[in-house]
Amino acid sequence: MVSLKDVAKLASVSLMTVSRAINDPEKLNKETYKRVKQAIEQLNYVPDLSARKIRGDHSSPRAIGVLALDTATTPFSVELLQAIEKTAQDYDWNTFIVNLFDDKQADHAINTLLSYRPDGIIYTTMGLRKVSLPAKLLRKNVVLANCLSETETLACYVPDDYMGQYKAMQHVIQKGYQHPLCIYLSDETVAGKVRRQAVEKAWSDSGKNPATLLSYHLPHLPHNIDQEYLVSLEILKKHCDAAKQDFDVLICGNDRIAFLAYQYLLSCGMRIPQDVAVLGYDNMVGTGDLFYPPLTTVQLPHYELGRQAALHIITGCTDKQITYVESPYLERKSL
Repeated sequence: MVSLKDVAKLASVSLMTVSRAINDPEKLNKETYKRVKQAIEQLNYVPDLSARKIRGDHSSPRAIGVLALDTATTPFSVELLQAIEKTAQDYDWNTFIVNLFDDKQADHAINTLLSYRPDGIIYTTMGLRKVSLPAKLLRKNVVLANCLSETETLACYVPDDYMGQYKAMQHVIQKGYQHPLCIYLSDETVAGKVRRQAVEKAWSDSGKNPATLLSYHLPHLPHNIDQEYLVSLEILKKHCDAAKQDFDVLICGNDRIAFLAYQYLLSCGMRIPQDVAVLGYDNMVGTGDLFYPPLTTVQLPHYELGRQAALHIITGCTDKQITYVESPYLERKSL
């Protein structure tokens, strides 16, 4: 690896002169700065920011470290990471991301991240969940994005799933649908429980009995999308008998379920939304154009979660509370 000494030797200057060329170029005469700059470019020298932090050099850009549990490896919440990086760039901060593939065996990833001495850490997950953070992180400036702490009081930025689902259900009711079939995420997930509560509250607030809702929770099968599809398909088959179709709108736990429902309903000769309306949830990245007619859904605010979490660190906010970020209703043609 090219060092500061290598640059100084090639440019025939002192280490202090190279340091000034990097941090305070206005203090050098033009010829000396030009010679150092040419040496840096010739050697492809990159300043060691972590070493400068260890020495207490605050002239280097500040940095946010991101621990990404499944976030960077799926298309569903990558916007969260994009938002963190873009927000940091806007404020001249750096970011670096360390992927976690198992939150129970995260020591190596955490140690790697901490070795860079970040000014703050954002812990993110794919899918809203409760997490237990290692003690070594709790002593740092840490913010959670799209997850909640099981045991500690920390700054958390999470989707407002309750109001997102409640407002979407209000639109369902206002459009006159009377017989919803609800296929929720597992009741072992935060989103599965909260979204069901919101649907039933909206139904109750309109003067209807929640007991009349046809409601199912999918089993808790992490990372097993095939099984999720099979269970959803069995529920649809049960209620789609042409002789006794007993629902006029399908409330889906997420857009993946809605995608499966489209295929099945259309294969049965049903029209969307004339025969059966469909409501999704997530506004999953990359699938909007795959639905015909376009799917009415609720936006998971992944970009805004990342932006606000980054700003929490950049602005030096010390609040430790849960911030619920709006999940907007997106009306399209399926409802």
